[in-house]
Amino acid sequence: MDLIMQQFPVVIHSLNIGFLQTLKLFVVTLLGAIPLGLLIAFGSMSHFKPLSYFFKLLVWIIRGTPLMIQLLIIFYFPGLVLHHNIWGGSEAGRFAAASLSFILNYACYFSEIYRGGIQGVPEGQREAGMVLGMTKMQIFTHITLLQMVKRIVPPMSNEIITLVKDTSLARIIALQEIIWAGQAFMKGSQGISGAIWPLFFTAFYYLIANGLLTIAFSHLEAKLEYIK
Repeated sequence: MDLIMQQFPVVIHSLNIGFLQTLKLFVVTLLGAIPLGLLIAFGSMSHFKPLSYFFKLLVWIIRGTPLMIQLLIIFYFPGLVLHHNIWGGSEAGRFAAASLSFILNYACYFSEIYRGGIQGVPEGQREAGMVLGMTKMQIFTHITLLQMVKRIVPPMSNEIITLVKDTSLARIIALQEIIWAGQAFMKGSQGISGAIWPLFFTAFYYLIANGLLTIAFSHLEAKLEYIK
């Protein structure tokens, strides 16, 4: 116990740095995937068949393959196959590759949630808007969007909470997120080796983050109850 207490400040400092990287990846993924997912949803619903088929095929491929494989392909393919390592060997390059992988992956999942939310709005409401002389943009903004938001909050909240945990997959390309930081003390880091308790301790970071997200989404769902 005395040894653990001596190691505690070093471990917590390292885990905090790792969690900041995890949090950064989480935020960047959301900022990229939320708008990109909407664009992909519009593309898959397009009346222009080649465009629609392209985005449906993209979604099928991304959703049908593991995120870990996508991370490995995006990070290693340019260097090993094209002989042009666009990411470099720095932490910034690894973070950029991980961000691209996560954004593309989650955008495809979000697109299906968006599509279901949009198509779930009764067609009669859109037709009523056209009768009133509203443009397609006005119909989407004032009729479809608000109802879509209410419909998609529960499935989106599940995906976003999953994203918090999925960020741990970035360690497959040696991105130094929180799990990587905790695992390092098993192998030998900062004078500490053979210690498994820091890895278990990382669970508290995920529990706190997901607990806060759960409270935030529950509050948002309550706020949207007025939309019928």
